[in-house]
Parts: sequence; structure tokens; C-alpha cells
Amino acid sequence: MDITLWEFIALAAAAVLVGFSKTAVSGANTVSLAVFAAVLPARESTGVLLPILIAGDVLAVASYRRHAHWPTLWRLFPAVAAGVVAGTAFLVWADDGIVRVSIGAILLLMAGVTVWRRRGGPSDEPPDQATGGARLMARSYGVLGGFTTMVANAGGPVMSLYLVSAGFRKLSFLGTAAWFFLIVNVAKVPFSAGLGLIDGHSLLLDAELVLFVVPGAVLGRACVSRINQRLFERLVIGATVLGALELLLR
Repeated sequence: MDITLWEFIALAAAAVLVGFSKTAVSGANTVSLAVFAAVLPARESTGVLLPILIAGDVLAVASYRRHAHWPTLWRLFPAVAAGVVAGTAFLVWADDGIVRVSIGAILLLMAGVTVWRRRGGPSDEPPDQATGGARLMARSYGVLGGFTTMVANAGGPVMSLYLVSAGFRKLSFLGTAAWFFLIVNVAKVPFSAGLGLIDGHSLLLDAELVLFVVPGAVLGRACVSRINQRLFERLVIGATVLGALELLLR
């Protein structure tokens, strides 16, 4: 891919932010999504970004693997799989404009729902999600998360909103999100390759950018203990809203 030095610097900075978001403020990598889509063709940028995200997921799992809430993960995966299949079908015919507007609108809607649900304050433990309403919420967010992660690697904000809305505390949030995105992003690779979004050229660029994920992850790991729960939730929601507005206004 023919890019200038300044464009490479912008992509490297976005890769640093990927590492930071994976270990500190999940959902903040919507900014990285925007940078990659601005420097590279929007559709192809998703294929370049995916291996960068997987590298960040590996580092996040290494940091928070023992804090995952696996009942939530098993409840989400079938709905996410359906969303990934729907997203793949959507990419066959949708152009960049339709993709951006659709995802931006979904993220704003989910942010509004989350703010409304969180008025009662967070709980101290991960929820068991045994009620019918909780199961429906998990399936709804799962489908949306699978769809948005497939079409634009934008599933992070959707799933972040779900985990915040469900009452996850900081470490449980990060551990559950780390395993979730590692599994989902690896599963997306054959779909992206089949669509021509990942090829030899994109992987060469990834090989140059992936090292920049490491310092971002180290910085995020150092910062996360200094972020209290209320600020953490506000940062997640704020990053989601900013990412949604960027997609709608681009």
C-alpha cells in the first residue's frame, strides 16, 4: 500500500491507541477505526485493522484472563455468530456511506439506552443474567456486536455498552471483553479474507504496525488502576458517542 510517512505515523499512533483501549478503556479504539478509514480506503481499512486488534486482544487476555465471566460469554456467542453472518452479507452489497451511517446510528442508540439503564448505579458483581429480559438484552447486543464488528471492526463500543449496562465492574469488564474479542476477531479472519479485505499487502503493513500496539497496552495496564469505576463507565460511553458522531459526520 502506497502511503506517506505522515500517514504511517497516523496509523502507528492509532495502533498505540488500540493497545491502550484493549487494556484500559474499551471502546476508545473507535478513534483508531476512524484514523485507519481516513488514511486507507474505508472498506480495505477494516482488513488492515483486524490483525492489529487481534494483537491487542492477545495482550489484553494476558493481562486480565482470570477476570472473565464465562457464563456471559457463552450466552453471547450464538447471537454474535448470527450478527457476523448478517454483517458479511451486508458487506457484499453495502457501500462505505451506508455502513458508516448504519453503525453510527446504532452506537448512538446503544449509548442512550445504556445511560438510561445505568441511572440506578452499577452492581458490585457480574450479573447472572438468568432473567428473560437479561437474556433478550444479551441476544440483542450480541447480534448488534457481531454485525458491527464484521462490517467495520466497530463491535467494541456495542459490547462495551452491553457490559456497562449489565453492571460489570472494571476488572470483570476488561477480562470478559478481552476473551470475547480475541475469540470473535480470530473467527472473523476467514470471512474478511474471503471478502478480499485481508491479503499479502495488508499483512505486510500489519507487520510494520503491530509492534506499536505493545506500548499502548503497557500504558493502558499502568493507567487502569488509577481510573475509578464511575470515570471508567463515563469514558467508555464518551468514547462510544465520539466514535458514533465521527462515523455519522465523516
